[in-house]
Amino acid sequence: MDQEYAQLVAAALAFVGSHFALSHPLRAGLVKRFGAGLFQGLYSLVAIATFVWMVFAFRAIPPLGELPWNGFRDLPWGAASLLMLAASVLLVGSFLGNPALPQPRAKALALHHPKGVFRITRHPMMWSFALWSAAHVLVSPSPRVMILSAAIAFLALVGAHMQDRKKEVLMGDAWATWERRTSYWPRLGSFAKAGAVPWLGGIVLWLAATWAHIPAIGIPAGLWRWLG
Repeated sequence: MDQEYAQLVAAALAFVGSHFALSHPLRAGLVKRFGAGLFQGLYSLVAIATFVWMVFAFRAIPPLGELPWNGFRDLPWGAASLLMLAASVLLVGSFLGNPALPQPRAKALALHHPKGVFRITRHPMMWSFALWSAAHVLVSPSPRVMILSAAIAFLALVGAHMQDRKKEVLMGDAWATWERRTSYWPRLGSFAKAGAVPWLGGIVLWLAATWAHIPAIGIPAGLWRWLG
């Protein structure tokens, strides 16, 4: 078992470390040498390969039978379901007018007043991954889940901070303006202002993703836990 955990830790470190290395210290040199297109292909290939390695290493470790709060499972499942709904709203909304995504209009978008999920945080996609991680630790606080979730959450939240530093250099005043108008930390009271599309799309994604737990791993999640 120690060997399996060592494999999972190694895969998690490779997943996180390769993202940071290719996004920051190695990026400029590799883009200059191979061009933006080939670099993006390399980045995607490394990201997919290390993620698949991490998932296979995770699945090689048997799940624990009894967990610390098996007698109160509805409480963590309820909290996790709400976290996953919030994560789904943030993820859907992150694709609508996000200046952090690579696009020709990024600077113009950064000069707009924030709307939708950007009233909550300027890093909605990253926070959706962090909330996903927290939700899974809540319902399954086993060592293998904690390692996997910690890797994803660390990459998301530290990556978001490092993205701010990179965008300050690349976009200058435009990103500085965006930072002044938005928040790194989620403003929970602003979820009501996320907009119809993020909420409707988020609910659909949440229902679909939680239902998919049934055929995938045989465990109902979200509303399906109580409707089954």
